[in-house]
Amino acid sequence: MRRIALVTLVVDDYDEAIRFYTEALGFRLVEDAPRPDGSRWVVVRPGLRQAGADLLLARANGETQRSRVGDQTGGRVGFFLHTDDFARDHARMLAAGVTFLEEPRHESYGSVAVFQDLYGNRWDLLQPATDLQPATD
Repeated sequence: MRRIALVTLVVDDYDEAIRFYTEALGFRLVEDAPRPDGSRWVVVRPGLRQAGADLLLARANGETQRSRVGDQTGGRVGFFLHTDDFARDHARMLAAGVTFLEEPRHESYGSVAVFQDLYGNRWDLLQPATDLQPATD
């Protein structure tokens, strides 16, 4: 079986990125290991167990990478954070200072609102419609 295990997000600073993703978004720090070149291998996970891809926080190296921080997808929503309780996570993220770029919307595919991370990358907080339906036996 194959799956995408990690997605790289280029950041300005490891520690500020770790703080944002763990404190504001509620991710869990999975790994933070020094590398011989002075960089670090920093992995955060949105949930308690791996159900999708983890996020590799990679400090920008050089001007080309620094120019991509905060705009890795050209202004599009490039990251999708699924939740099983939109209202809970939206409220928690607002209280933690996360900037939402729109009010929550309830679409045929689910409840969604676009937010930006500390660098300006756009994300969807999304509770898919399949998770909005009460469980049936």
